Amino acid sequence: MVEITESAKTKIADIFYEENNPSLKLRTFVQGGGCSGMQYGFTFDEVQNDDDFEFEIGPTKMLIDAISMQYLTGAVIDYKEDIMGSNFSIKNPNAQTTCGCGSSFSMSDDFYDDHSFTG
Repeated sequence: MVEITESAKTKIADIFYEENNPSLKLRTFVQGGGCSGMQYGFTFDEVQNDDDFEFEIGPTKMLIDAISMQYLTGAVIDYKEDIMGSNFSIKNPNAQTTCGCGSSFSMSDDFYDDHSFTG
């Protein structure tokens, strides 16, 4: 599945406390784009789809759609604060290459040979 570090859980809980909307969930996804071909994204969502994977984070949930989960299985979602700023990061064992920005990645051809991407 996906691991969410304590640092990320704390930041997510802080964000949702500030939003003060119990219907909101954090959606993590993968889409085409970025300098390496694929990129990670985070957004708020009030709708949970039938094929979403659900992760409890305190009083809220993080959602990942089924297609994105194929890319994210085994990944670690973290939150970092350092001299360069603060951001969520994803360490993805499935990524063949990653961009310096940390939000863009590419997959090996073998990954695509081994996975069926139907929605």
